[in-house]
Amino acid sequence: MTEETVVNPRRTEILGAAAELFARRGFHGTSIGDLGRAVGLTGPALYRHFRGKEAVLAEMLLDISERLRAAGERRAADPDPLRALDALLRGHIAFALADPALITVHERELDNVPEPQRHRIRRLQRAYVEEWVGVLRRLHPDRPEARLRAAVHACFGLLNSTPHSAAALDRDAMADLLHTMARAALMA
Repeated sequence: MTEETVVNPRRTEILGAAAELFARRGFHGTSIGDLGRAVGLTGPALYRHFRGKEAVLAEMLLDISERLRAAGERRAADPDPLRALDALLRGHIAFALADPALITVHERELDNVPEPQRHRIRRLQRAYVEEWVGVLRRLHPDRPEARLRAAVHACFGLLNSTPHSAAALDRDAMADLLHTMARAALMA
């Protein structure tokens, strides 16, 4: 989380409400007034916390990108590459099942983030991907790096399908299914 989010729990509350609203109504379909009402504020009072909707969206996506990257770095550091892979999978699956709204917002709304922050989000995401690629490189040293990277992106497509696929099973069953499928794909 960004320092401001940790220091100000109200900002965290606003970001959570915004993720749900942006996922449900879209960025352009959500007003500052909608955001404020979702957390018991007037629209203008929201400006005490954020400069505007773009700032809310940017901080939301920067925050999750940084958290995923930092957690990925810790998990990938396990000296046993199979344990590292399982930890990466479990961590990403937990995120995907807990925060499907963030996946939807990222998928649909990243282009609405101002360029400097969008560039930083993309850089953090590339670093996260490279943590996975590094683990796969240890497991499959003979495979071309481009193939490993493509496999990671394909795996993310599977794992990030939860806004569309997770309703059919209970959370534990879905987590097990995703883990089994993604691990098998990455080990193929």
